[in-house]
Amino acid sequence: MDFPLLISTFLTVFLAELGDKTQLATVAISGTSNRPLAVFLGSSSALVLASLLGAFAGGSVATVIPSDLLQLVASLGLLVIGGRLLVPLFRAAEPTKDGDHTP
Repeated sequence: MDFPLLISTFLTVFLAELGDKTQLATVAISGTSNRPLAVFLGSSSALVLASLLGAFAGGSVATVIPSDLLQLVASLGLLVIGGRLLVPLFRAAEPTKDGDHTP
């Protein structure tokens, strides 16, 4: 076992996930549920599966698709997601016919 690589990977992913959308989604789901163990098991299983896919696919995809293109696609995807999250905020702030903003 390559312990320095293991520790480095753990610390990198752990620090990257603190305050990330995954953790915020887990907090939000846990706040609407009274079953924190089920939320923990679901979110941790999803993170493990996503990491497994990333670890296995990472090397193969990089040999087929240029890294610049992957970064561009990921960036555009995040912009689309961010835009879709912001649209309801702008709609809520639109003035009504009498000039007031909707709540």
